[in-house]
Amino acid sequence: MADGQLTEASFNENLNTKFSITVNEKVVELELVEIKPYRKEPDSSMERFSIYFEGPAQPQLAQQTYQMDHELMGRVEIFIVPIAGDEKVVRYEAVFNYFK
Repeated sequence: MADGQLTEASFNENLNTKFSITVNEKVVELELVEIKPYRKEPDSSMERFSIYFEGPAQPQLAQQTYQMDHELMGRVEIFIVPIAGDEKVVRYEAVFNYFK
């Protein structure tokens, strides 16, 4: 990203698109499937939201920061946590909470 800041708006522009992660020389694609804003106070100086990705059941990615490549957002680093899954798909969450 040009300014390096990952914002709710920047993810909203890229909802339902794919982010690629290379793990052990294998590319894993995660799809951005949901963005959940948190209540904002009128004078809030905080950017607060969660994003949710879905990816293949295997390999399941561990909780950690990954370098992700995206066609429009470029290379970004995002800390993801696996929160749900079944034999077909794993859902991951990333939480953003920082001063604007």
